[in-house]
Amino acid sequence: MTRSNRVVISLNDREMAFMNRFYNKYKITNKTKWMRETLIVAILKKLEADAPTLFSEEEMR
Repeated sequence: MTRSNRVVISLNDREMAFMNRFYNKYKITNKTKWMRETLIVAILKKLEADAPTLFSEEEMR
């Protein structure tokens, strides 16, 4: 699948240093892939948590 849409973020020096330490610690070489997968997973988890349920939390107890 061709990716033709670009997303740009800006980080300050401390944030960039933090990210670089993380990349080095966990030996992440493909930073773009890692960032894309991390972002998509976070969004999917949020959508799943916010999805309507058939029963309320009290009814399921």
